[in-house]
Amino acid sequence: MVMIRSKREIGLIAQSSQIVADTLNMLSKYMKPGISLKELDRRAEDFIISMGARPAFKGYLGFPSTLCISIDDEVVHGIPTTRKLEEGQIVSIDCGAEKNGYYGDHAKTFAIGEITGDKRQLMDVTHEALMLGIQAAKVGNYVSDIGHVIQTYVEGYGYSVVRELVGHGIGTDLHEDPQVPNYGEPKQGHQLKPGMCIAIEPMINMGAKEIVTDKDGWTVRTKDGMSSAHFEHTIAILNEGAQILSQGNSHG
Repeated sequence: MVMIRSKREIGLIAQSSQIVADTLNMLSKYMKPGISLKELDRRAEDFIISMGARPAFKGYLGFPSTLCISIDDEVVHGIPTTRKLEEGQIVSIDCGAEKNGYYGDHAKTFAIGEITGDKRQLMDVTHEALMLGIQAAKVGNYVSDIGHVIQTYVEGYGYSVVRELVGHGIGTDLHEDPQVPNYGEPKQGHQLKPGMCIAIEPMINMGAKEIVTDKDGWTVRTKDGMSSAHFEHTIAILNEGAQILSQGNSHG
């Protein structure tokens, strides 16, 4: 069932989304070679709690951490360990928070030091695909119009869209209807209506679309070992267009 949220509810989702965006903005200054994934996770957890919120991922379906940290060929759901960041990596961080019963969800991919031109382009194209998807999230369009725009754009660069993992509705649960794939034909699925809140999150592979899951049961990586990038915003669909709720104070 697709929920239509009131202005008050959208404000509460925005509050949680802002906390997540501010968490990632706070972490950005630590995204340097030598820091451990565990330290990033600890800093994020402390920050979210300091904002009167709760890390939404920790304990979700048994996930052990506050952040999903995924490096290079890892697509999503990487578990923070004592591994340290290294020069030249691209690292996606996905984070969620819950406050007052409402959720926010946001992800971005960071460059660690100097990265190759290939990785930089993958990051830029994935971020632009997200923004194009958000532009397509307007009243009267359909859920699949979002994915169609994303798929068309990234495949123009020879990249591929992960099929098994999708965006989603968000509100009083972290994952709600509708599912929001990053691919597909236009004019399919739910029609977008004012008050719908969704998380759009393209996961784009430099190589082929196939993925595998590690033995830890969580970490998803590209089957061909090529890099993947991931960006996500929580948005509200309004009559005047999509409103990004996870911009944060610095609008980064």
